[in-house]
Amino acid sequence: MQLTQNNLLRNIPPVDRLLEEPAVANLILQTSRPFVVSLLRKVLNSLRQSLSSGIAQDSDTASFTASILEALQSEFERWTTPALRKVINCTGVLLHTNFGRAPLGRRALEHLASVAGNYSNLEFDLDRGTRGRRDVFADRLLKELLSCEQAVVVNNCAAALFLALNTLAEGAEVLISRGELIEIGDSFRIPDILRKSGAVLKEVGTTNKTRLSDYAEAVTERTRLILRVHPSNFRIVGFSSRPALEELIQFACEKPIPLVEDLGSGCLMDLQSFGIDDEPDPRASLKSGVPLVCFSGDKLLGGPQAGILAGEADLVQKIRRNPLFRALRVDKLTLSVLESTLISYLKQREAEDIPLGQMLHAPSARIGQRAQAIASQLTLPGSAELRIIDGQSMIGGGCTPDRGIPTRLLALSDRDLSPSRMEARLRSGAPPVLSRLENNCLLLDLRTVFPEDDGLVLEALRRLFTTP
Repeated sequence: MQLTQNNLLRNIPPVDRLLEEPAVANLILQTSRPFVVSLLRKVLNSLRQSLSSGIAQDSDTASFTASILEALQSEFERWTTPALRKVINCTGVLLHTNFGRAPLGRRALEHLASVAGNYSNLEFDLDRGTRGRRDVFADRLLKELLSCEQAVVVNNCAAALFLALNTLAEGAEVLISRGELIEIGDSFRIPDILRKSGAVLKEVGTTNKTRLSDYAEAVTERTRLILRVHPSNFRIVGFSSRPALEELIQFACEKPIPLVEDLGSGCLMDLQSFGIDDEPDPRASLKSGVPLVCFSGDKLLGGPQAGILAGEADLVQKIRRNPLFRALRVDKLTLSVLESTLISYLKQREAEDIPLGQMLHAPSARIGQRAQAIASQLTLPGSAELRIIDGQSMIGGGCTPDRGIPTRLLALSDRDLSPSRMEARLRSGAPPVLSRLENNCLLLDLRTVFPEDDGLVLEALRRLFTTP
């Protein structure tokens, strides 16, 4: 006789009885009773909902108990396993914002482990035996690398820009070209950051054309700052122009009004060999006479998430004295990685020490050889086809949106399995392998894969056609 829904619900064991199960007692020993009880109630609620919708198949108490314990174990592991984890980036986007941007190199990680796992001289002057300042670790290297008077570090470039605006132009006007009112990652817009800083936005020119005369006509006694923003993630082409940096510097000096340049990615690498010449170098801007620049640490610099402010000492010191600086400053972990990254530049080892440099300089032919090595070890079903084709890697992170780097791609298609289904299976693996879809194919670019992880890509592809 078929059991009614009420009878089924009565067969679900109560919480008190489930807590006596050895498996549940073991989970309590690993965490706490309230936590396990909370998880158990979630599992039971889910089971009741399944019964109400006719999904659950169990009928007796023993079957229910076994299902509940299995679901509880799964839920426990989900909560007690870190959700932030390693993924294999086969998209070919080197600075993928969603994947944490620049990966860190071995030397940086070794220095990070040494500092993080021990006490450090973060704010202690070892020479004097007195309290020190955490600014000195990055400042000494940035002054040397950028040939600037002083530099400070905060937690990202948006924070650096906010702090500069709040310090130098709170309650006053900031001039900015309409063509530079960009939106950066996660819907953060330059006008929003500017307004929140307490500064007053004053747009000059038009979206596609801004002249020096537009700045001149906009200056009033309330003008405290001119802001120039690099349009990192887009390009205006055709009938467009804006004043050359040197013209704007001269204009700002004549007024005089401080000029702040938001460079976005902060490129210290030579990208001209890749045909990329429109990413501004903070060294060039500072040498030209820009009083203050800001840029990111985890983009083209190849380091940790950070916002770097560099330039004239009087401006940097004003920003350093802003009470908000303490709220936005970085910790010892960020400083340790940034210091190691900057030392690699000082030693001219960015192409060897920094993964971004390694990936940028990897020859397309070598990437093709790695792809061929993987393809030669795969046995595919008759419905599937795997080719190695020419393609383009992208720098990403809002950098050079219209320029690619030649690469070789694994292109996989299957008559019985759609590209989106293949992508989902790879993404749900352990570790997740993240690919891209194009022209009805699944594409994998090994430029953004560490060579030692090629074996993981191979195993993921082998599992692709065996996963139910």
